[in-house]
This record gives sequence, C-alpha cells and structure tokens, in this order.
Amino acid sequence: MHTHIVHAHPEPTSYNGALTDTAQQALTRSGGTVSISDLCAEGFDPVERAAHYTERADAEAFAALNEQRNAWKTDTIPGDVATEIDRLEKADLLILQFPLWWHGPPAVLKGWMDRVFMSGGLYTSRMRYDAGYFRGKRAMVSVTTGAPEQAFGPGSRGGDFDVMLWPVQYSLHYMGFTVLPPFISYGVQGHGYSYEDKDSLEGRLKANLDTWARRLSNLDSDTPLHFPGWDDWDEGGAAARA
Repeated sequence: MHTHIVHAHPEPTSYNGALTDTAQQALTRSGGTVSISDLCAEGFDPVERAAHYTERADAEAFAALNEQRNAWKTDTIPGDVATEIDRLEKADLLILQFPLWWHGPPAVLKGWMDRVFMSGGLYTSRMRYDAGYFRGKRAMVSVTTGAPEQAFGPGSRGGDFDVMLWPVQYSLHYMGFTVLPPFISYGVQGHGYSYEDKDSLEGRLKANLDTWARRLSNLDSDTPLHFPGWDDWDEGGAAARA
C-alpha cells in the first residue's frame, strides 16, 4: 500500500509533525511506502488566482472553474498542482494531517483543495461522489485540537467534530474516496491554555502516538463513514423517498 500524507502545519516540531512522522514510520514498518506533501515547507500557494494560468480561457475575467477546465484540456496545469495530482494518483490511501483552527482546517489545506481538486479533470457534473475520480482509494483525516475530549460533542463547548469535519470529509467523498473515520488527537494544550500538568500531558500524548500507529496497522478493520450516493437522490438532487 502506498500512502500519501498532506501535512498542513507550519512548524516541523509540532505535535502534528510528530503524528506525520509516526504515520510514516508505522506504515513503512507494515511494508508500505509513504510520500508527504508538507504544504508550508514546500511553499504551496493556497490562493487560487489568474496568475497560476499561463494559457487563459478568458483573459478578461477570472473564473476558477473555467480556467481549471481549460488548463486540464490544454495540458497547462500549474506545476505545483500537477505535482500534487501525481502524488494523489499514485496513492492507495490519503491522510490529511492538520490542526483544528477556528473550527476547521488551516487556510493552506482549504486552498490546497481549492486548487488541486480541479474542475473538468478530477471531477465533472457526473464524475463525483460514488462515481468520483478517486473511487477505489481510501482517505482519512488526522486532526489535533487543544481542548480535552470531554469538551466536544453536540452542544458542547468545543463543538461537534461530526459537524466541524463534515466539509472536509464530504469533499473527499465528493472526489470519490472511501472515507475512513477520523483520528482525533485531543488536548494538545499549550500557549496559554492548560488542562493538565506537564507529566500527565507528555505521557498521554506519547500514548496517543502509539494508538495512532496501531490504528494505521489495522485500517482494514475500519468501517468507512457512510455518505449518500447517486442512487440516493432524485433528479434534482434531493433525497429520494422510499
């Protein structure tokens, strides 16, 4: 199995960095291969804009969907995007590794999705959801948060992860991936926020890395998340009634 990790954190020594390192080691020990897109270290530009396109479909007005379709058709895909697409095509499993910032992913990861999931190439009006480009491949989210686990859930102070991760996970489904349950690392405290003493924190976070490694060694036992597909909708896209 070949895994590609999209790492979205600006600090290499962060706990997100430790999770990415642990994943690479665990997957390699299991006989797989791993590639990594370190978006911040590689200087990936998350802002979709006209300057990325050398052969414009419309030089007067920039429309991202139009320019993406034209770039795919004319083989003028921006170089950094072409690199990312090649990495995705080679992978059997995609892992998105990121911290929860403002109840969602960092801007660099959202921008990566904006630019790399190209209209007219990686998805079309019909080639999406369970008929998506990446069908047959698996994907999952690994996310960190500073607050303790008990602070999360419906109506709880930290928010509901089922809601906060829905845009990312549904987008993966939109692209055809089979989406595995997320791995959530709670209580990565610091920088003015503290919920437990240092010794307890270090022991718990180390144990969490071990749990992450075991999870990656047993992915075949995971039950994928359920999302609706084409057979579940009527012609207008509403949920079909039995």
